[in-house]
Amino acid sequence: MSDAFLDALTRAACPVVMEIKRTDGDGTDLLGGRRVREIVAEYERAGAPCLSVVTGKWFGGDPDLLSEVSSLTDLPLLRKDFITRRAQLEQSRELGAAAVLLTARLLPRPVLCRLVAESRRLGLTPFVEVSTAAEAAVAHGPEAVVAVANKDISVRERDRGDLDRSLELLPVVRGAGTRCPVSASGIHRPASAAALLHAGFAGLLVGTALLRADDIGAWVAELDQLRAAAVAS
Repeated sequence: MSDAFLDALTRAACPVVMEIKRTDGDGTDLLGGRRVREIVAEYERAGAPCLSVVTGKWFGGDPDLLSEVSSLTDLPLLRKDFITRRAQLEQSRELGAAAVLLTARLLPRPVLCRLVAESRRLGLTPFVEVSTAAEAAVAHGPEAVVAVANKDISVRERDRGDLDRSLELLPVVRGAGTRCPVSASGIHRPASAAALLHAGFAGLLVGTALLRADDIGAWVAELDQLRAAAVAS
């Protein structure tokens, strides 16, 4: 079994999964005229340990986007889409994914547990997204990433996001046994990112804020400075 995604994230100096998606939930373009190649290169220069690739139609994605990103980088890739069956896991691996999003809100618990197990058998890291204490309390094993969703998928993530949810659910997620709790989406400022890491998250997933940043490298550098200052204080 491969743990490339999990290992890259947990060993990273700056554990931010940097996301590539064509549009936000309102359909607003996020690439800003840039080619996918350019964004991948910016993320690599900024020190991304791994990338998230949104293939869901809500965000202008498709499987070809994952294939394209895979051809451009050796970084481990997370496929973000509504995964509901084994065939999609197999397709994700074939397209170059090292991890797959499994959304607890959309999957009956037996189906979610089966997909987590099947992901592991296929050498994929299950990236389980939760939004309630009941979802967070389910144990998926130490090799699963468990991510608290700060945005609401029922409104296509058009809300600003609630970072307090991450802070409230972190003890539950940790108690369920994952070694990699992640706070995902709705993280707009480096200060917020630094606070979440300081609170005990092992990683973050940031997309829109980075894609809209004037300088991705500067955003990440500010995060690094804030984390260093917190350690020194």
